[in-house]
Amino acid sequence: METFKRLLFMARQYYVRFIFAAICMIIAGGLQSALPLIAKPAIDDIFVSKNLDALKWIPFVVVAIFLFKGLANYGQNIIMSSIGLRIVTDLRNKLYEQIQKQSLSFFADHPTGLLMSRITNDVGSVQTAASEAITALVKDSFMLISLVGVIFYTDWKLALIAMVVFPVTIYPIAWFGRKIRGLTTSTQITMGTLNSLLQETISGTRIVKAFGMEKYESKRFAAENEKLFKYNLKAVSVNAISSPLMDFLGGLGIAAVIFYGGYNVVEGHSTPGTFFSFIAALLMLYEPVKRLTNINNTINQGIAGADRIFSIIDRVPDIIDKDNPLNLPPINRGINIENVTFCYEKKPVLKNINLSIKAGEVVAFVGMSGGGKTSLVNLIPRFYDVSAGRVTIDGYDIRDVSLQSLRKQIAMVTQQTILFNDTVRNNIAYGDIQRTEEDVINAAKAANAHDFIMRLPKGYDSNIGELGTKLSGGEKQRISIARALLKNAPILILDEATSSLDTEAEIEVQDALDNLMKGRTTLVIAHRLSTIRNANRIIALVNGVIIEEGDHETLLKKKGEYFRLYNLQFKDEGSDEKNDQLAEDMG
Repeated sequence: METFKRLLFMARQYYVRFIFAAICMIIAGGLQSALPLIAKPAIDDIFVSKNLDALKWIPFVVVAIFLFKGLANYGQNIIMSSIGLRIVTDLRNKLYEQIQKQSLSFFADHPTGLLMSRITNDVGSVQTAASEAITALVKDSFMLISLVGVIFYTDWKLALIAMVVFPVTIYPIAWFGRKIRGLTTSTQITMGTLNSLLQETISGTRIVKAFGMEKYESKRFAAENEKLFKYNLKAVSVNAISSPLMDFLGGLGIAAVIFYGGYNVVEGHSTPGTFFSFIAALLMLYEPVKRLTNINNTINQGIAGADRIFSIIDRVPDIIDKDNPLNLPPINRGINIENVTFCYEKKPVLKNINLSIKAGEVVAFVGMSGGGKTSLVNLIPRFYDVSAGRVTIDGYDIRDVSLQSLRKQIAMVTQQTILFNDTVRNNIAYGDIQRTEEDVINAAKAANAHDFIMRLPKGYDSNIGELGTKLSGGEKQRISIARALLKNAPILILDEATSSLDTEAEIEVQDALDNLMKGRTTLVIAHRLSTIRNANRIIALVNGVIIEEGDHETLLKKKGEYFRLYNLQFKDEGSDEKNDQLAEDMG
């Protein structure tokens, strides 16, 4: 119930609306309970005593009861639905905001499809619990109490007989609730897996088609979909059996009442009106009991979803600001990496790294895949925190400054170009959408992107599609460079920014990168070593350890790791011209 209490606590700000809804529910429940009381005079006075005066007023009372009951139901439905939708909207916003606060390690552990399932399916189940369940709890509970009062008022002996059945219903209600909650959790987990599979295969459709894996992916999807079908079918079965079981138990009570009540009428101890008034109230009584049984299942479905939602909302991000963090001023001295060790899942990735980078210096990092290059540069914007040691900028430990002021000073261009399904203008101005059109155009020109943008159907107002699918690789990369240029951050990180491009696109992009690097402290992760010959320093990393450091010519003459990588790359490319260039570089 702790989770359900949290949902109710979220609704506290809407208490005024809830009070009006509760009043409507009480009115509707009370009027529903009044109907059996009308049955006694209707039968005894009209059908038995043939009283014309009763015939004149009883139908009008019945019409009035149904009219005001309908208005009360309409009012409570509208108000409670608005409360439920508002709670769910708040919950979805809070969940998304919390997801955005998480570090990169969180996203490595939580697939995209699973997170999408949290925001859609899990929140949807909470919506039902927040609106329908709360409504039923208030309305049906009040109706239940009122009808119990009616049957005891009408005939307390018959009421005691009927009440014998109610304790028998407690166990199946509890069992159904536990079963539904477990099935809902399994269903939501499977739905998250299905969403993840969808996201991967749709975004990677080119690879699927290129390798002829359509049937394989269809089988994987069908297998997960079949699991989802089985969980849903079990849930339907549990829900389906609960209502007939309640009907059967209710039927036992009604049969006992009919026998005893009918005997009293035959013997003259009771009137037909009293008996039918009691039967009407009893039949009405079992309806809210049945609904409350189903609502118990609905609440458990909502709680299962809410548990998964709150597990993320309650998660403290790995990377957070300290209390009262400092604002990092613009860099003017440099970056220092002091005795840094970094572990990922307890496995050392970087080991005792010491490095000093001056402001305005271009430093390149090279090494085989898995050597720790990306992990090292990811420490600068605090995508991850060091396991030991510290990273400082102008003497400020980056853990002591606010994340906003730190990341404001860093621009990134990565191998995997991330663009959004929006216009060219909004993608370039992503870091500051208030920038003027002139600023956007100037950044695009500096990135060698203006000409191809103007050839698009709507120029800067053209939509580039999901992840920029309407653009070529080189065009997408130049858009991302324009975005970094517009940010105008003093620190620049280039993570293999040209490695996925062909030679012609690389030349255009490299020219744009040269414009971007001017006057900035630049950290370059290089795949193509020919692109970093002019770097001030080149750092060679092997298994998370710096083993070489120097400029291009110096490292070639050492004939160490950099020489091996440089020679291996040119040998693999099989270019005589580049072999000649290697000999020239070595003097």
